[in-house]
Amino acid sequence: MTPARQGPPSVVTVVGIGADGWRGLAEPSRAELRRAEVLVGGPRQLDLLPPECAGERVGWPSPLRPAVPRLLAAHAGRRIAVLAGGDPMFHGIGRALAEETDALRVLPHPSSVSHAAARLGWPLEDVEVVTLVGRPIARLAAALHDGRRLLVLSAGASTPEEVAALLGDRGYGPSRMRVLEQLGGDRERTTAELTADDWARTKRPCDPLNIVAVECRRAPDAVRLGAGPGLPDEAYEHDGQLTKKHIRAATLGALAPAPGELLWDIGGGSGSIAIEWMRTHPSCRAVTVERDPVRAERILRNAERLGVPGLRVVGGAAPAALAELPRPDAVFVGGGLTAPGLLDTCWTALPRGGRLVANTVTLESEALLADAYRRHGGELVRLAVAHAVPVGGFTGWRQAMPVTQWAVQKTDNPSPGADR
Repeated sequence: MTPARQGPPSVVTVVGIGADGWRGLAEPSRAELRRAEVLVGGPRQLDLLPPECAGERVGWPSPLRPAVPRLLAAHAGRRIAVLAGGDPMFHGIGRALAEETDALRVLPHPSSVSHAAARLGWPLEDVEVVTLVGRPIARLAAALHDGRRLLVLSAGASTPEEVAALLGDRGYGPSRMRVLEQLGGDRERTTAELTADDWARTKRPCDPLNIVAVECRRAPDAVRLGAGPGLPDEAYEHDGQLTKKHIRAATLGALAPAPGELLWDIGGGSGSIAIEWMRTHPSCRAVTVERDPVRAERILRNAERLGVPGLRVVGGAAPAALAELPRPDAVFVGGGLTAPGLLDTCWTALPRGGRLVANTVTLESEALLADAYRRHGGELVRLAVAHAVPVGGFTGWRQAMPVTQWAVQKTDNPSPGADR
């Protein structure tokens, strides 16, 4: 790599390029590449450029993201052009560059998603895009809903086979799959449509540059998982420590997740609250604190199966285990309420506007919640659920243990009921 230079920040131009290479570029993009003193990209992208692009060619090192600031510093003061596949600002290098420099110009190209939607006749507004580039394939599970159309950005030649296997494992083996390869290039190809189950059996070879189109179809015997809170209890592996679905739905309603927010889930049990928090939006984040190592491993398995493998599990007892965690937007306490100082620690950690929800079924913890309600306001409610069960030849109600729930939002003005 060229030694570091002193000079003004470089103007970085990001040029989107497709499988059709140089001939598919508009003239403004070609002109930028001809003028560039430094041409940065992957080997495949750099090989698409003709000799008239005479700038120094620099391949991306691996891992790519940490290399971005070093590369910009090394070529400070020079005219830099970065090659990116398709639209650089759609799951591309454009985001990393925008985080490092304000001197950024982007010349996009149609993305593989746009090409795929055009070939398939799928309106893009009706399609969900899931990227598996540098991300675990388990993320795909959260997007599986009967009748939904998905475009999956592949990490390589093996991705279609992995997608087919996951669909079958999650009860979506009847889903229809097609693989679109080298979109926009001379070697463009779309495979014949097969079910995921058939694809998994045939294991067809694929070009590394591909996108997977999926029309989701749930198997008749598969458990239906909705998009909202309150998944069926049988969707979770558990040992009895599980917030049941009706209470879970009410709890998520009180926590009110929003895109990009972070949840602390204290006393994770089976992880259901954190998992369903993260399923509400791909950008939602959660940390579960669980002191039992067996339950902590179970939470990780549940998170992967239900499509949120990014759930972080911290082993240890609260409040000590909370000391190094990033500041939360919301906190749920599902266990350990009697630990000295736990509620006060959680309250202190919350920013203005943050929410705290705590559930309990014991009188001792209920007294703590009543005191917290007196001091901070919010809502104190008792949730009771009864299920119809056979009683001889008739039907009656079986009452579950009532749950006391305290829910509060941290504001400058306490709610009615708080101490003045």
